[in-house]
Amino acid sequence: MEVKTKLSAKELFEIYPEESRVELIDGEVYEMPAPNPIHQRVLFRLARKTQEYIEIAGIQGEVFLSPIDVVLSEDTVLQPDIVYVSDLSKVRDKIDGAPELVVEVVSPSTLKRDISDKMRVYQDYGVKEYWLVFPLEKTIVIYEFTQKGYEAFSFATEKGKIKSKVLEGFEIEVDEVFGGI
Repeated sequence: MEVKTKLSAKELFEIYPEESRVELIDGEVYEMPAPNPIHQRVLFRLARKTQEYIEIAGIQGEVFLSPIDVVLSEDTVLQPDIVYVSDLSKVRDKIDGAPELVVEVVSPSTLKRDISDKMRVYQDYGVKEYWLVFPLEKTIVIYEFTQKGYEAFSFATEKGKIKSKVLEGFEIEVDEVFGGI
């Protein structure tokens, strides 16, 4: 990923076409490669299960898939793999402000940014729940925002369930996410 000159969110949207896979962290632009098929399968399965749950449970909000811009500040715009927003007034042509839940499907090329840089940004902006999904390891780790920052509270590898606190009652078997991959 190539780092370019510092920009504001406004400049980013003026320079890059709407469908661009770019993120802005503290004014630094990061170009992102297109995801591979495994990444897309995992992403789709998780998003589908999450959206089905909020519809069945009657929970307000909506699930969005990348690429969708989440504008956190004048110099920080991210494109999480999955975003859950309960307050739909934040949703216009972009998501304006911190969502409640963010999922990043980690690949070797995004590992450092997902577990370090983006985790810090999501924590700084108060995202209540941050999921890291590792397809190669068939692992999902869910972090909750606490007074101490992010703390892991749900974890499963290959077998077992992970559960959300933001989406109360939502659980999913990791095999439903990674089975057959």
